[in-house]
Amino acid sequence: MTVRFRRAGRQYESDPDAKARRLNRESLHTFRRLLRYVRPYRNQMIFSIILLLFSTMLGLVLPLVVQNLVDVVLIDKNLMRLNQLAVGLFVVFLVQALFSFGHRLTLAFVGEKVIAHIRVQIYTHLQSLSLKYFADHRTGEVVSRLTNDVSQLQTAVTDNLVALLRQAITLIGASALLFWLNWRLTLIILTGIPIISLTMVFLGRQIRKAAKAVQDALAESANVVEETVSGIRIVKSFVREPHEIGRFSARVNDVYEAAMWRAKIGAVLGPTIGFMAFASITLTLWFGSFEVIEGRLSAGGLVAYLVYTMMVAAPIASLAGLYAQFQSALGATERLFELLDTPPDIADQIEAIDLPPVAGRVEFAAVDFDYTTAVSILKQVSFVAEPGQVVALVGPSGAGKSTLVNLIPRFYDVVNGRILIDDHDVRDITVKSLRQQIGIVPQETILFSDTVLENIRYGNLEATQAEIEAAAIAANAHEFILHDLPNGYQTMVGERGVKLSGGQRQRVAIARAILKDPRILILDEATSSLDSESESLVQEALERLMNGRTSFVIAHRLSTVINADWVLVLDQGRVVEQGTHSDLLQNPDGLYFRLYQMQFSNAGDWRLEIGD
Repeated sequence: MTVRFRRAGRQYESDPDAKARRLNRESLHTFRRLLRYVRPYRNQMIFSIILLLFSTMLGLVLPLVVQNLVDVVLIDKNLMRLNQLAVGLFVVFLVQALFSFGHRLTLAFVGEKVIAHIRVQIYTHLQSLSLKYFADHRTGEVVSRLTNDVSQLQTAVTDNLVALLRQAITLIGASALLFWLNWRLTLIILTGIPIISLTMVFLGRQIRKAAKAVQDALAESANVVEETVSGIRIVKSFVREPHEIGRFSARVNDVYEAAMWRAKIGAVLGPTIGFMAFASITLTLWFGSFEVIEGRLSAGGLVAYLVYTMMVAAPIASLAGLYAQFQSALGATERLFELLDTPPDIADQIEAIDLPPVAGRVEFAAVDFDYTTAVSILKQVSFVAEPGQVVALVGPSGAGKSTLVNLIPRFYDVVNGRILIDDHDVRDITVKSLRQQIGIVPQETILFSDTVLENIRYGNLEATQAEIEAAAIAANAHEFILHDLPNGYQTMVGERGVKLSGGQRQRVAIARAILKDPRILILDEATSSLDSESESLVQEALERLMNGRTSFVIAHRLSTVINADWVLVLDQGRVVEQGTHSDLLQNPDGLYFRLYQMQFSNAGDWRLEIGD
């Protein structure tokens, strides 16, 4: 029978017969994979386990002392024996504390190292994924993997693992001593173990599914926060604060419902296991007293047996909670491994070579591209850009201009055809060497929340102060940095450069590109929102940047097109015309002529509709 149920706005499906085996296999596979991260620290792990073993075994001495106390000291009133037992216990517990300190510290070291490795590996893998992955996955979801999921795994690998090992050793050691004290009574108690174990396994699976629902709901709420914070100007300008609060409240309610679902299962698991454990103690007390009456067990032996029973019951009861937490951690771990198993869409071929310094010749040969198989974006695009040429891309919104330039640095791979740089197919060279020779100044300038100096240095991490200032001078940024910013080059620009004006941000971005000194340049020229003075300064900096480089410009200004060496006119993913500005105007039936006539024949400036 298949059961469907909803929690936190999501539907889950449970087939007790089929899914149980799959979950067991998945859990085992996930746990084994997690253990691979522990292998580099196996010596420390073994040392920690040895210390834990000694620490726990010393703790098992207490019931035997109690037995000796009841059967010898109290009956014989032996004061000397009492003093010896007290001193012996003090020494035992002191040594136990030292062993416990050592194993806790060592295990914490292993756990924190493993978590640090996983964090770096996930972040490194994220850097290798293509733009398509980030287009398909929201920022809040990605951040949730690195924060919520890793934090939950961290608790399981460090704190919970210590407790689990200690309880397991105590359980094994106390059980062995129970058999030694009275095997008949122990066999009776063991009949309840299978019932307890099956209950833990069944409810543990439910907790694992509930934990994944909580993590998914947390990712949704994190995504709302990320979107709202990044778009706070839009929120406030449209007075949509109540709407965004409502969205976030709905997602928080999803988290609450999923967490309560998990809490309800946990609330059932703990008391159920606890009841079973203490029911066993009651049975032990009754049958143990019967054994004392029959003369098969001493009174001290019964007291020791009861203490050992408590030592067995306590781990069993706590193991239920630890098992639930580990199931939750496995759910988070599976999400992390799912991310790590996502293959990069753009990757180097096995025989890829480094691209040597290029002259800058770029050729598109019958290129087709689509984001999805249902919609074709570029169709049979062919052209050649010679070294040092400025190529202007014009066309209506949605024509494919931005998509075309995104194929040059291989942000996406072509479906058919080839893109050649100095006769090298971009798929045959390493992505790193390709992008090192390409500079991009996007329409939406993105700066990092750091100083002006570090944002410019991003173009060349080895650049000196003098080189950075020279790039800023070339970008018409040096003057405003020194005179308009409170701390000059050490001024913090704020998140995404929010503390700078649009023109200032663009000039910093241009300085960054100048410092990189690329042979191929991609510009999405956006100066429409700038005042006249800033526009003039930015335009001058852009012209200086393009000098001597093969440049692709998504053109929004007539001056760019007139001065371009070559113009590509795109419409519905095809290059419908190409040539110089004057040549294209000779065709009155062409799209370029119509665009010119409609939008900029009466002005010295023009604005094509911005888009892809």
